[in-house]
Amino acid sequence: MKNKIILTVVIVLVGVTGWFFADRFNPVPGQETALEHAEKHLDKNYVCPMHPQIVRKEEGSCPICGMSLVEVKQDAPAKEKKILYWVAPMDANYRRDEPGKSPMGMDLVPVYEDGEDGAGEDGPVVRISPAIVNNMGVRITSVKRGPFWRRIDTVASVDYDESKVSHIHLRTDGWIESLNVRSEGERIKKGDRLFNVYSPTLVNAMEEYAQALASRNRRLLEASKDRLLSLGISPQQIARIETSKKVSQTVSVYAQQDGVVAKLNVREGMYVKPAMEVMRLADLSTVWILAEVFENQADWVALGQSVDVSLSYLPGKQWEGKVEYIYPSLDPRTRTLKVRLQFENPNEELKPNMFAHVSIYGGAKKDVLMLSREALIRTGQEQRVILDLGEGRFAPRKVVAGIESGDWVEIIEGLAEGDKVVASGQFLIDSEASLKASLMRMQP
Repeated sequence: MKNKIILTVVIVLVGVTGWFFADRFNPVPGQETALEHAEKHLDKNYVCPMHPQIVRKEEGSCPICGMSLVEVKQDAPAKEKKILYWVAPMDANYRRDEPGKSPMGMDLVPVYEDGEDGAGEDGPVVRISPAIVNNMGVRITSVKRGPFWRRIDTVASVDYDESKVSHIHLRTDGWIESLNVRSEGERIKKGDRLFNVYSPTLVNAMEEYAQALASRNRRLLEASKDRLLSLGISPQQIARIETSKKVSQTVSVYAQQDGVVAKLNVREGMYVKPAMEVMRLADLSTVWILAEVFENQADWVALGQSVDVSLSYLPGKQWEGKVEYIYPSLDPRTRTLKVRLQFENPNEELKPNMFAHVSIYGGAKKDVLMLSREALIRTGQEQRVILDLGEGRFAPRKVVAGIESGDWVEIIEGLAEGDKVVASGQFLIDSEASLKASLMRMQP
C-alpha cells in the first residue's frame, strides 16, 4: 500500500514538471518566448553600413571599406510590417518587388511601410533602416523664424563709364595722314596729337580766313572764323593762322581727355566721312558695373542700397558700393532689369567686359518662417519637403513657398517653427539632382 502511494506522487510530480517545461520550451508555433528574446539581445551582431553582407559577432572594422561596424539592434516582437519594395544598398534607382541580388552582387535591402503611423498628411510614412540612412548621407535642417534679409545674388559685367568716353568724328570728308595711334589699348594723354587730316574743304576755309585777315573786312573776318569753328578747327589753330598768315595743307586732331583707345577704325591714308567714327577714347579712372536682376526681384532694388562685388580673377577681394541708377525698362530677351553701379578704379583692376558676381542687399522682412532652399522640392505643379519624423521615418509634406533670398526660402504655409526637414541625401531620399524621382520612390 505504501509503495502505491509513493508511485502515485511520483507520477503527479513528473506530469506537473513536464507541463511546466513544455509550456516554456515548446511554445505556440510562431510565438517568440521570453528566453528566445533574451538570447537575441545577448547574441549581438555587428554589420558594415556600406556592406550589409559583412556581419560579425564582435566590434571592429569592415575588411572592405574600413568603416566601423554598427550594432544591429533587435526589436521587441511586433506585428509584421508591410514591405514596400527591395532596393540595392549602393543604388537607390534599382528596385524590385522581391528579394534578390543587385547588379553589384549585394543582397537587396527591404524598405518597410511604418505600421504605426500609416500615412502622413500628404503621403505614406516610410521607414528606412539607420544603416541605409547613413549610406545616403542624409542631412537634416530645421525650420527657423526670424528676419528675412532680401539679398539678390546675380551676375554683372564691367563697362566703360559712358560719361568719360569720347567719340572722334571729322566734320568733313578727308584723308588720314600721320596717324599717331597704332592699335587699340594705347594710352593717350589730354593734348596728344592723334592724327593729321587732309581735307580740301578745310584748306579752302582756312584760305578764306587768311584773305579776310588781309582785307581787314570785319564782317568777312567774323564769318570766315565762324566757319572754321563749325568745321572743327580749334581756337589755337585759328590763332596760329592769325600769327603766321599762312595756311597748312593738313589739320592736326588732338585728344580732348586722358584714357585708352577703346576703338580704332582707321589706318594710315584712309578716306573718311563725317558719319564714320575714327576712334573712341575711354577714361578708366571710374567704371560702371551693369548687373541684371530677375523680374520677380525688381521691387527689391532701390537707389542707394549697399552692394558687394567680387571677381573670379581676384579671389577674396571685394568692392563695396551702392546702387547708382535703375534702368526704367526690362530687357525683352532676358526679362531682366538692368542696375548700374559705379566704382572708382585707380589701379584699373576692374577691366571692361569682365564678369563679376554682385550681391545687392535689400531691406529685411520681419518675423518670417524660413527654410534652407536646398530642402525644397519642386515638382512643377506643387512644392514639397520631406519631414524627418525620427527613428528612420520620413513623410512628404506639401508647402507653399514665398520669396527666395540667398540660401533661404520663405515658407508661407505647411510647416511650423522647429520642424525637421531633409536638406540633402542620396539613394532613397534624392539629392537636388533627382528630387522628382525621390517622391516617386516614396509612394507605396
